[in-house]
Amino acid sequence: MPGNTSTRGFASMNLEKQREIARKGGKAAHEKGTAHEFTTDEARAAGRKGGERVSANRAHMAEIGRLGGKRSAVRRSRNNGDQSTSPEAPAMENKPQG
Repeated sequence: MPGNTSTRGFASMNLEKQREIARKGGKAAHEKGTAHEFTTDEARAAGRKGGERVSANRAHMAEIGRLGGKRSAVRRSRNNGDQSTSPEAPAMENKPQG
């Protein structure tokens, strides 16, 4: 198939249609009593696990720190009235983790 695209499946539907189907599924699961709702402790554990996973990637964390430093410097120079010619730090890209 040209371009490796398909007109079949959930991902090929428009966003509104996907949301409609997902909403119906979630509603049905709650009515049936099989829907899972996170407790505060479960959510905290999941967040901790995700944070540990992200911070294990040292290169990713270094990049975050570099970008944050650049943005802070630009913000400080603007607040001090210094019209520096340095461009603002680029937006962070979504890079795969792990």
